[in-house]
This record gives sequence, C-alpha cells and structure tokens, in this order.
Amino acid sequence: MTDATPTDATKDSALPVGLADAEDHVLLRIDGRQALSAATVAAVAAACDQAEDRSGRAKVIVRVSGAPEEPRARELTVSLVNKWEQVLRRLERLPAATFAVADGNCGGLALDAFLAADYRIATRSARLMVPVENGATWPGMALFRLAKHGSTGTIRRAVLFGTPVEAADGLALNLVDEVVDDPAKAVAVAVERSGAVAGSELAIRRQLLLDAPTTSFEEALGVHLAACDRALRRAAVAGGRS
Repeated sequence: MTDATPTDATKDSALPVGLADAEDHVLLRIDGRQALSAATVAAVAAACDQAEDRSGRAKVIVRVSGAPEEPRARELTVSLVNKWEQVLRRLERLPAATFAVADGNCGGLALDAFLAADYRIATRSARLMVPVENGATWPGMALFRLAKHGSTGTIRRAVLFGTPVEAADGLALNLVDEVVDDPAKAVAVAVERSGAVAGSELAIRRQLLLDAPTTSFEEALGVHLAACDRALRRAAVAGGRS
C-alpha cells in the first residue's frame, strides 16, 4: 500500500476491511482544508506512478475529507492550478480502478479528487462543498464535473452559490454511488465487485463512457469498433493459450 499524503507523511497502515493484500492497493489521502501546493500535485502524481507501475493491477483508494476554512486564492497561480487539474485528469484516466471515500465536509482539493474517481462512497455525514472565494464560487474543473450530472436545482445552487450537496442528494444525482455507515466495508465490497477489470482496456471503456454524452453515433462508431477489434484479438490470443 502506498500512502501518498499531501498533508501528512505519517504511514496509514489501516486498509479497508477485506483489503489484506497491500501490494495491490494504492492509498491516497486528500485533506480539503489544505491549500493547493506543488507537494499536493506531486503526491497525486506519485500515487498515479505506482498504480501505473503495477500495470493497472492495483486499486487506487482515495480517502477525502475537509473543506477550505479560509480563502486560498491569494497563494495560487494559474500555472499551479493547471498542474493540479492535469494531475487530476491523469488520476481520472488511470489504467486502474479508483474508489473514493468522502467523510464529513468535502470541498476544495477533496471535492476535486472525489469527483475524479470511478466509484464514489460517502458517509452519511458527507457534504460536497464548492468553495467560495471573494464572493464567488471557485471556477475549477469540479464545476465541470458537477455540471456533467445535469443542471438540477441542487447542482445549480452548489455551482452558483456554494450550497453544500448533502450525501442523500448526491446519491440521488449520481454524484455518489453509495451512502454508507461503514465505508471500509463498502470499499472492500466495491473492490471485490470490480473483479479483474484493469489495465488499458479499463481506461478505454471509461473514456468511451465519458465521451458518449457529447459524441454522435457516427463519430463514436469507429472508436467502438476499434475497441471491439482489440477485444476479439485478445480473445483469440487467450484461446490460443488454452
């Protein structure tokens, strides 16, 4: 297990229930109370490196909590924000399944990382919060990811006014996959259900899913046929080994 922690270098040895094989899991902790820094970007990049080094066999578990307690924009530059958004995009496109767990208030960096995960689990106390900076919500890519789930009243209020999204509302809007009392057990079950799906083929399926809402059938057909061709080639190779 790798604990890539931007705010706390202490080793966290507690794997979720049922995740006993530490070599197959990368643990990333994000504290939304902290300001964005180069160390934060490096921590997420390190987690991505380790997941990629294991050829997609590892599951990435992102534990998030906390929301900004004071303005952060004074310390930021567009260059640093861009690096953060790019490393989140890398996390979002990993050849490995990613599972996020949110507990309590979840805003800023924590919200960003939570929304970039494949499977999102929230405790009943979780609240998704878009930070407000100098009288306006922070216009980062979390707004883009929220908007992908539709222009509902709950999402509009979150994006425009920073109104927190409660766990139950997040579940109804598909921002959250599960609301649970025991997140460790929920992660273990979700990881087990993900089975052996991993590697570049997982990343391809994820991209097909992300592209579908904005791509016409005619535009999508070619890439889907290419994916089918790869699947048939892999099946033929596997059949030759048996």
